[in-house]
Amino acid sequence: MSPQQTVALGRLTLETALGMAAPLLVIATLVSLLINIVQVLTSLQEPTLATVPRLAAVATALFLLLPWMVRRLTVFTILQFSDFRPFVR
Repeated sequence: MSPQQTVALGRLTLETALGMAAPLLVIATLVSLLINIVQVLTSLQEPTLATVPRLAAVATALFLLLPWMVRRLTVFTILQFSDFRPFVR
């Protein structure tokens, strides 16, 4: 396996991982931003007020996005296992 193939495989793997994690990270960031704005406006600095809604939003998003994530991971895995010729040289 040449260094170029190794880099290409690593790049494809990282792109897939980041593509699957990005929607969850965006949702967590948006919910955190909204909660922080509400906390600033109401002067409530309760830690559970910030943590519980963020966890609930990420869990809900994960539940809704799980079929898409499984399909994407399945396509990636089938693509990697379908052709071993470049890796055995």
